[in-house]
Amino acid sequence: MSTGWKSTDGKRPPAFLVASAAAVALAALIPVVYLLVRSVSAGSDWVDIIWRANTAAVFGRTFLLIALVTIISVSVAVPVAWLTVKSNIPLRKVLSVASVLPLVMPSFVMATTVIEMYSPKGVLQGWLSVFGVERLPDIYGLGGATLVLVLMTYPYVLLTVRGALRRMDPALEEAARAMGYGPVHTFRAVTLPMLRPAIAGGSLLVALYTLSDFGGVALLRYQTFTSTIMIQYQSSIDRTLAAVLSLVLVVIAVLLLLGEGFTRGRGAYHRSTVGAVRVSRRFDLGRWRWVGAAGVGVPVMIGLIIPVGVLVHWLVRGLLNDQELLPLLIPARNSLYISLLAALATVLAALPVAILAVRFQSRLSRFFERSIYIGFGLPGVVVALSLVFFGINVARPLYQSIWLLIFAYAVLFLPASVGALRSSLLQVSPRVEEAAQSLGRSQWRVIFSVTVPLVMPGAFAGGAMVFLLTMKELPATLILSPIGYRTLSASIWSAASEAFFAKTAAAALLLVLVAGVPTAYLTLRGHGDKADASDRSNEIGEPTR
Repeated sequence: MSTGWKSTDGKRPPAFLVASAAAVALAALIPVVYLLVRSVSAGSDWVDIIWRANTAAVFGRTFLLIALVTIISVSVAVPVAWLTVKSNIPLRKVLSVASVLPLVMPSFVMATTVIEMYSPKGVLQGWLSVFGVERLPDIYGLGGATLVLVLMTYPYVLLTVRGALRRMDPALEEAARAMGYGPVHTFRAVTLPMLRPAIAGGSLLVALYTLSDFGGVALLRYQTFTSTIMIQYQSSIDRTLAAVLSLVLVVIAVLLLLGEGFTRGRGAYHRSTVGAVRVSRRFDLGRWRWVGAAGVGVPVMIGLIIPVGVLVHWLVRGLLNDQELLPLLIPARNSLYISLLAALATVLAALPVAILAVRFQSRLSRFFERSIYIGFGLPGVVVALSLVFFGINVARPLYQSIWLLIFAYAVLFLPASVGALRSSLLQVSPRVEEAAQSLGRSQWRVIFSVTVPLVMPGAFAGGAMVFLLTMKELPATLILSPIGYRTLSASIWSAASEAFFAKTAAAALLLVLVAGVPTAYLTLRGHGDKADASDRSNEIGEPTR
């Protein structure tokens, strides 16, 4: 492909769009610049560091974990997304909100509840002892790490696929049903291929999060590349070795990006004609409705209800033992405030990158898009330290302010927003924008008055993910927060590090509650009155066979 810009109508992108996307990409590359600066002092020793005897084994364990978590997360998320968007299962709105809330649970809290519940002598074993079960299989290692990360990452795929399903033209599925296809065949032949970009984008987020996670894998005693880096950061004054290893994470992230680009493909995922997309009507599952609800309820039970139940147990036990709780009102307010600001700022920053990548494809636009994904694959402490370096040496007025903290959240979580926006934008026909331009509107007016309103499902999905991720982010919050600025995630870490389980439980439960209200609003934006009225008046098809 040539290096020049191209669009469906052969026009160049507006200068403000290119400048905005370039600024976002450069900001996202600050951690890479920091790592390069720190690694220069290693000289030629970086080769020996990378090719140590145990490096290959750590690589193998890391990639095995990434593959398992990604495959299982997609297998869980796609059916859940379809059932909560395209079917008439009972409690659909409640399950829609509950199915994304595991995303807000800090990884070390989720891992702790899994150990408490499923360890060889855990709560579940106590329940099963009446049936003669004396010891459950060991939860530590690959199995436990995979379980924890699947519970925490399947909402990435779920939210991006939901955004794509809400933008999908129902005429495609109706045409398949008119040809005699049943619901299952329609999903496999029509719906699933249309979801390919959304699944690829969500899978990339899952893979990068798995690559960067430390808390969950550390507690479950599974060594990955990130855990090796974090040990170096915590045990060594000289962080050169950790910086060199972190650069290897950048290379792995780039490889994952290339794999996602290959999986995504270059097909068209929008209608070939101009016209308003009708509200999608939901399939009537008949007597299988409750089976579908139970299917959605399984990951909700394992990923949300059981962990919350364990936290409630810790809280009640601590209160009965007269343990004092942390003052949490101010941390809750701070978390809510900064998470909403971060979600808004990140979605706004993601818009020019997504529009440029979809509407004006070139090597440079692909570079901009892929640059913003690198930060998501790095440990939070690496991104935070890079921004400390940036704040002290380049942007001194931002140092020790909430704006540098919001900047860090945007660098970390831009991929969540860009992926959702991109998959939504791919389903908007460029002919709609061309029609607006033919009426005399300029490109920038078309973007703001036509393109942006059409990709709002993706914007809400991306905003919900960024909000939840910001609520639980710990390393960047601890390092970059202004002095005295406490959040719920910091309160959870403080209580957990001192083994005060009642305080940990109270802060974690409040985190889920505070995150739940905005998440419910953002999630239910796609379950509006128009869609529900359409469901009541004319549901699609007969019960599945």
